[in-house]
Amino acid sequence: MDIAVVDYKGGNVQSVLFALERLGVQATLTADAECIRRADKVLFPGEGEAASAMRELRAQGLDRLLPTLSQPFLGICLGMQLLGRHSEEGDTELLGILPFEVKRFVPDPEHKVPHMGWNNLQRLRSPLLAGLSEQDHVYFVHSYYAPVGEYTIAEAAHPVPFSAAVQHRNFYAVQFHAEKSGPVGTRILENFLSF
Repeated sequence: MDIAVVDYKGGNVQSVLFALERLGVQATLTADAECIRRADKVLFPGEGEAASAMRELRAQGLDRLLPTLSQPFLGICLGMQLLGRHSEEGDTELLGILPFEVKRFVPDPEHKVPHMGWNNLQRLRSPLLAGLSEQDHVYFVHSYYAPVGEYTIAEAAHPVPFSAAVQHRNFYAVQFHAEKSGPVGTRILENFLSF
């Protein structure tokens, strides 16, 4: 199986590569369009800031390539947010693959920003999440979120409900760090690799 991990200078890439290695999968970290186009599956992880990430994607021409892909595709954390239309973070135009606007959490005395730590998933509805329950917890670190919509396949709240995972055609994405979410995250990666 040929797995491409998109290299756009986003953080947390090594932890994703290590998570795949633990599953016996050797992935290629690449920004090469042809390598990404040929891959059986594509992972799009990231930590960081939307405007910088989009500048890097545009510089490499990946902003035009990624929306055209037809193989199973998994975005993680920032890699999920970048699939939307627009982000409040830096007033940034995104890839436009999914029809959401990325919003910033509004802090209150009980809910700090960033939303950081373990939170349970709710309203799961996708083969990506097969074998999981609403009691399962995953690890989040984010200040921005995609609202719940027709593309949402799992939810969480902080305190407003938000999309913990989304899907549109072959594009799947999770706001949490699957690679840092223990056995639950491992199951999600296994589910994705089985597509």
